Amino acid sequence: MKKIVASGKTIDDAVRYGLTQLQVTEDRVKIVVLEQPSKGLFGLIGVKEAKVELELIPDALEEAEKFLLDVARTMGLSVRIDRKQTKDGMQLSVSGEGELGMLIGRRGGTLDALQYLVNIVANRFSNSHLRIVLDAEDFRERRRKTLEELSDRLAGRVIRTRKEVVLEPMTPLERKVIHSQLQNHPKVRTFSKGDEPNRRVVIALK
Repeated sequence: MKKIVASGKTIDDAVRYGLTQLQVTEDRVKIVVLEQPSKGLFGLIGVKEAKVELELIPDALEEAEKFLLDVARTMGLSVRIDRKQTKDGMQLSVSGEGELGMLIGRRGGTLDALQYLVNIVANRFSNSHLRIVLDAEDFRERRRKTLEELSDRLAGRVIRTRKEVVLEPMTPLERKVIHSQLQNHPKVRTFSKGDEPNRRVVIALK
């Protein structure tokens, strides 16, 4: 935790000076008054300034981003992180120079594992539950399109063969894409079966 001690003629002055040093707003710090100001003898001699201690309260998203940057650096990658609020939660999108495939992994496996860890880190510093979706090089969007096309193709196969299709195990977010894509289909229905992490989507005739 970052702490600084700041002084000023009044407590407000000392706090203001400390906030300028930390470059944050007052809601981001915990303030402890160390010394009250005093005017001293005849209001002139021995004037004592106010002294306060400001402790920086960690920002959950900043801590999550710091963790990600450390992981990327360890992998020899130089990356940039952008934030975006989505209906699924706060999205952190990673971009940068070079090959980010290491961060994504096979079918997004590494990205999902990192997303899990990022959520743990962020929620350690948050008073309310935060949900963070991690993306790299628009992988989530490309994967969503792939899954939507796969859903339509497999729905056609189910209608043609009249046999249900069981997909490979997927994450909850990926299963949601399949269910959403086929929820209004006139001839097929979807449901999930099995336990995490081997839960699968089944496409069957209505």
